[in-house]
Amino acid sequence: MIEVKTPGELQAMRAAGLVVAKTLAAVRALAAPGVSTAELDELAEQTIRDAGAVPSFQGYHGFPASICASVNEQIVHGIPAEGQVLAEGDLISVDCGAILEGWHGDSAVTLAIGEVSEKDLALSASTEAAMWAGVEAVRAGGRLTDISFAVQTAAEKAGRDRGVEYGQIVEYGGHGIGRQMHMDPFLPNVGKPGKGPRLKVGMALAIEPMLTGGSGETVELEDGWTVVTADGSRAAHWEHTVAITEDGPWVLTAAEAD
Repeated sequence: MIEVKTPGELQAMRAAGLVVAKTLAAVRALAAPGVSTAELDELAEQTIRDAGAVPSFQGYHGFPASICASVNEQIVHGIPAEGQVLAEGDLISVDCGAILEGWHGDSAVTLAIGEVSEKDLALSASTEAAMWAGVEAVRAGGRLTDISFAVQTAAEKAGRDRGVEYGQIVEYGGHGIGRQMHMDPFLPNVGKPGKGPRLKVGMALAIEPMLTGGSGETVELEDGWTVVTADGSRAAHWEHTVAITEDGPWVLTAAEAD
């Protein structure tokens, strides 16, 4: 079952989503060569708390930080650290969540640090495009795996267009979201269309594809959190929280229009 929210509850989730968007914008502005991932985490926590919200990730199953900061071959759940200092040419995926008045927002971006190779820029752009394809499939009357199929198809097309074969991460994916950060259902990033629960107005889902520049095999490090590519290839991760409305998908974690 996927929880159905009222219009007022979705508005409350939008408020939480705007806190996340503001936080990621602040992190993006700070991220540069010479900056540690711990500094990014400190800024994120302060931005979230200044907005009257609470970091979703801090203390979640024991996670020790307010953001996940995954650098280069790290795919997801990277733990910020003073000793992890960003360098020219790095890719960093920053995943951020905030709780405002009991409602969660969850979003992730991949950032290029300084001058990054065209290959890595293409990897990030392809992952973002796959996310947006998934967002477009979040429509009432569809099925859950219509989203999975849209993400997978877009990722494969991006690879063909660029003459590469991206690794697709299957162990990790999107999820329901609301008064909890992770709710039913699990949303795979690959799959055949037309399966799973019927999508309805009022549902909210986090869409989050992850692609690698090599294989899709993963390894979890001894810290019990950080997931890396088995072959050392670089990874990208993009995510938005999306609600289903009568007018189509509503991206709750998008920044406000200028």
